[in-house]
Amino acid sequence: MPKNIHPSVFKVNSEHRVKALGQRPKLIWFTGLSGSGKSTLANATEDALYGMGYHTYLLDGDNVRTGLNKDLTFSDKDRVENIRRIGEVANLMLDAGLIVISAFISPFISDRELIRNLVGKDNFLEIYLDCPLEICEERDVKGLYKKARQGLIKDLTGIGSPYEPPLAPFEVVHTAEEKMEDAVARLVEKINKKIKI
Repeated sequence: MPKNIHPSVFKVNSEHRVKALGQRPKLIWFTGLSGSGKSTLANATEDALYGMGYHTYLLDGDNVRTGLNKDLTFSDKDRVENIRRIGEVANLMLDAGLIVISAFISPFISDRELIRNLVGKDNFLEIYLDCPLEICEERDVKGLYKKARQGLIKDLTGIGSPYEPPLAPFEVVHTAEEKMEDAVARLVEKINKKIKI
């Protein structure tokens, strides 16, 4: 910790917030290639949990990059910083007692491990959207793969930069094969066991 930094100890702490909100805060981390369905599935999962009465917040890659992380590029170095900042924000939200849902490519195992260690391994529910690159390219909802193939984007994950799949995720969703409503139902059932008091 830097010199002259003295964190305050507050009367209201995370245990109070857990009791007040009636839920166990967790970070639900959706990871996968661009076009694998992270934002869609994260949004549907949050909607289902919110409908069950949980207090949630969704952090999404493009949304975060329009504000908090708008100064970052897509270089490997800036991708690491992007994920680090998101992890710090998510950790504050967990302290507030929220169920935090995130949707980020987060291509590197080491970065996701950094987040897991930051928030605590029991609080980190990693969900891998396993979708073949060719299917993601067919979808190409943002036109990124086309630009990468044309040489207009250098560091696109899956083309010019690697994606490292999770070694032991909380859950795997095969988004090229599984219907979204089935995946959401399965995820919510499993997540509910972790967040319900």
